This record gives sequence, structure tokens and C-alpha cells, in this order.
Amino acid sequence: MARLFARGLTARIRPLGLTTGTFPALLELWEKDGLTQKELVARLDIEQATMANTLARMERDGLVTRQKDATDGRVQRVWLTKRAQGLRSSALGAAMAENHDALSALTEDEQAMLVELMRKVIDARKQGAT
Repeated sequence: MARLFARGLTARIRPLGLTTGTFPALLELWEKDGLTQKELVARLDIEQATMANTLARMERDGLVTRQKDATDGRVQRVWLTKRAQGLRSSALGAAMAENHDALSALTEDEQAMLVELMRKVIDARKQGAT
């Protein structure tokens, strides 16, 4: 199911110059710009090396810049470029459209139940992983 969602999202965001690999980081940065790499790793629950590679690609693609923190020079903050900020509405619209289309075979109650059950499984897996 995750692959089907990812495939559909990929098709919708590719014309924007985005990938599903960068999308989660963009979601976090659209919510709170200027996070550190460490904060992104924690929020996305991914490996440090994966985040470093993702940020390098995002920087190469003109989506983010990394700048030293004003109070701690050892820390770099990740900032969205104007290009990435301008993609927010289109990218979120694409994701919402994909979710709508993917779940259209279900009633509203079934959709709510599916989301509730997925959250329950995720929470249980997170508790079991600690």
C-alpha cells in the first residue's frame, strides 16, 4: 500500500521537480523552517547518513541552504530557498489529491477507520522499538 501511495505521489510531484525522498523533509521545513539536521533526523525517524544525503540533494536542487546557527557555530540550520517555499501550495495540493484519489473507494467512515488503525499500528511499533 505504501508503494502504491508513493508511486502516485511521485507522479504528481515529479513535474514540480520534487521526489518522494525529499518530500518528508520539505513537509517538516514548511512547518518550521530553520531546523537542524539533527532535528530533522529525529522528526523523520531516519538515519543520520540518509538525512545528510537527502539534504545534499536538496541543496544541489536549489531547495535548501545550510547556514551556521547564529548562537552556536558548530550547528548548521537548514533553510528553505524561495523556490522551495514557492512549491509548498502545489506540492501539498498534489499530496492531498493523491490521498483523495487513493482513498476514494472507501466511505468517509472507512477512511477515518483506516487512518486510525494505521496510527495504532505505528504507535505500537514505535513503543516496541524503544
